[in-house]
Amino acid sequence: MSLQRAIEDYHSLLTDEVAEESQDQLDQQLRDRNLYFGSRPLCTVLRPRFITPPQYTFMQQAIGSLLTAFDKSYDRAIVEPEFRAQFRMMDWEETLIEQHPGFPDPSPVSRLDAFFTQERGGLRFTEYNAETPAAGAFNDILADVTLGLPVMRLFLKKYEVRPLPARHLIMHALLESYRAWSGTRDKPRIAILDWREVPTYNEFIIHMEYLRSQGLECVIADPREVEYTNGKLYAGDMQVDLIYKRVLITELVERGGLEHPVVRAVRDGAVCMVNPFRCKILHKKASLAVLSDERNAHMFSETETGSIRAHIPWTRVVEERHTMFHDADVDLLPFLQTNRERLVLKPNDEYGGSGIVLGWDVTDSEWESSLRLAMAEPYIVQERIILPEEPYPSLIDGKVVVSDRIVDTAPFVYHGSFMDSVLTRLSSDPLVNVTAGSGSSLATFITAPRHFA
Repeated sequence: MSLQRAIEDYHSLLTDEVAEESQDQLDQQLRDRNLYFGSRPLCTVLRPRFITPPQYTFMQQAIGSLLTAFDKSYDRAIVEPEFRAQFRMMDWEETLIEQHPGFPDPSPVSRLDAFFTQERGGLRFTEYNAETPAAGAFNDILADVTLGLPVMRLFLKKYEVRPLPARHLIMHALLESYRAWSGTRDKPRIAILDWREVPTYNEFIIHMEYLRSQGLECVIADPREVEYTNGKLYAGDMQVDLIYKRVLITELVERGGLEHPVVRAVRDGAVCMVNPFRCKILHKKASLAVLSDERNAHMFSETETGSIRAHIPWTRVVEERHTMFHDADVDLLPFLQTNRERLVLKPNDEYGGSGIVLGWDVTDSEWESSLRLAMAEPYIVQERIILPEEPYPSLIDGKVVVSDRIVDTAPFVYHGSFMDSVLTRLSSDPLVNVTAGSGSSLATFITAPRHFA
């Protein structure tokens, strides 16, 4: 199937009249279902993301090989402190990862950030969100909303469209982790944990309603309001058995310290938490440097090495050393100083695009300043990739306007072993991130032409 043909067919259906009717319905549904990131509507375009069945299979296969490599690096990091030093953990993080979480997977729910490109490998993974992947529930409801739009009624006459839901997989990952931790099949009482004022709060409500619809007790809890008393954690009047952790561990510890009730309850084994403290190892952006560093190549199979080379951009921790840049031996710091236009600097543990420096977007003096900061704090450097663009329609002043947007592909991963469902984000800015204020989320569908007798 030609993906381009499907996109063209969809756009041809968007007459000004159909577009206006679809936009009105989209706006109303976004309001009615509270699909807002803070105060901003989640979706600002009139076409969903389409991917073909072969593209989806390709993505799953590429990720499968990378996940086994991540597993090897995690397993070695747990038992070898010298190797773990490559991830640049903080001292308090080292303390928290000492305890086994009670289940095998450090990240039962995670998400990779990637781009389909024309470069080597065709798919490039730039980050691994192994701690608090968001938007799974938003994604599910946005797909439902999109399928109901007037323009989709017309498109569905010629094309099959399959959504990629995530909520059920998140729920199963939570329950499986709890059963391993508790040794029982009892239903846990669940608290979705994060600060009340975060812009993703609306998604917590969607998750809570879904979990309750499946017969589970669930509340949303602010870390400032939970209590740990007599060996039990409470959110209001409910005793908590399982924490669906959406709060960042760094923020939790910075605000409450290692004596915070949640930290104490988890460390005492009084409550199960997903994702656990050990998720921080792979969540560090240095995890991609560990995989792509020639010093570690002996750890991986031929298949894993091929996937790493094809799908992970050259990535290193910023430090004084010699290393390989493709086939050339380079002195890293001088190399970074003279090649800013092909490089990106990223803090080792930030989110939402915070602290990222695009070398081609700053001056020489700004780059020098950024490199000094990167030497003082844990940073990684990554080779620039060419960001892919697709045309997306919007309704502006009653007229359909199609413009190219940068497209980010963020597949969800479960139990550290398989990928299913995809978050798609659009932007006109190279920092493709809704948190950073420049992005839009949209539903992602597997699409193929209908076959008629």
